[in-house]
Amino acid sequence: MKILQKKFSRAEGWTIVRKDDCDFSLCNLVLIFASKEILSDGAIYNSFKMEYPMADILMNSTAGEILDIQVNDNTISLTAILFEKTSLKTANISIDKVNGSYEAGKYLAEQFDPIDLKNILVISDGQKVNGSELVVGLQKHLPKETIITGGLAGDGARFQKTLVGLNEEPVEGRIVAIGFYGGSLSITYGSVGGWNSFGPERLITKSKANVLYELDGKPALDIYKRYLGEYANELPGSALLFPLSIRTNEKEALLVRTILSISESEKSLTFAGNMPEKSYARLMKADLDKLIEGASEAAQNTIANNKVAPDLTILISCVGRKLVLDQRIEEEVEVIRMIYGSKTSITGFYSYGEISPSLKFNKCELHNQTMTITTFTEE
Repeated sequence: MKILQKKFSRAEGWTIVRKDDCDFSLCNLVLIFASKEILSDGAIYNSFKMEYPMADILMNSTAGEILDIQVNDNTISLTAILFEKTSLKTANISIDKVNGSYEAGKYLAEQFDPIDLKNILVISDGQKVNGSELVVGLQKHLPKETIITGGLAGDGARFQKTLVGLNEEPVEGRIVAIGFYGGSLSITYGSVGGWNSFGPERLITKSKANVLYELDGKPALDIYKRYLGEYANELPGSALLFPLSIRTNEKEALLVRTILSISESEKSLTFAGNMPEKSYARLMKADLDKLIEGASEAAQNTIANNKVAPDLTILISCVGRKLVLDQRIEEEVEVIRMIYGSKTSITGFYSYGEISPSLKFNKCELHNQTMTITTFTEE
């Protein structure tokens, strides 16, 4: 595997971060994570296609770009990859072309030959797609041994409009999947949060998909505001600081859910993922050191059974973590670099939802407020 990484900012132009000895006009995959403002600023896809004519080019908007140990805003993070022993297949769908997010996941899964399919990396619109239903559709129609990872595109902390594109200018409503094939490719993953729970666990007594109406038979928004205190006056923005954990039973891993919006008239909360009735929910708050430890643990989980550091790692972390960590945000990337060493190329972005199997479970889920890592190594 050969890798080129570079960053663009309007102030400094292009800066090369890493460049292996290779003709990168022959690379077969380019990952471009960038701010919505840059992706919306005129046609940029054609310039990348001229530079990388043999590559599938994925672009998506973010809530912050990760490159090496840097976390940037309003930049382009570009990683061009030449897989030497791995085959790729891609697929994409607009959410407007199918009957909901589950059907989108089903459609995408059916585009891939299941034989020797190691990993599906899925990048989705972060506003128009129900990430939970998308994951279920993928998982039910892909081989059980295929690892599904990825995330939802971002738009800073605005939650207005996200963009995704595959071999095209990025647009709203697009979902992209990249399949990786080959016996020489090793894929690992890790997904850890690091938030502290507080307050009692409450039963979800009324919900519909990702909209929560009642906890313990009482209006969900009223209960949520009661625990937020002075932060209740800053809703919905302050909700990123206080996600909810949910569990369906004792055997399932906890999932963390971020609030996207509130409804004063319905006393409801809308989340980035589903909130099933008869599940249990509990409020969470940040411990900065534990969040950084969570990123470290996610990285450690990816190399537990490997003797060598990965060639490439894609980090998808949550916008809520970025807002909470603030000036310490690069620490969660730096601890990952310390674990992998200098050999591994690091890229990624801050998202509206992370897709990965849970820590000790094989079932893939939509997560919020986690650091999710996918590693790629060609043996």
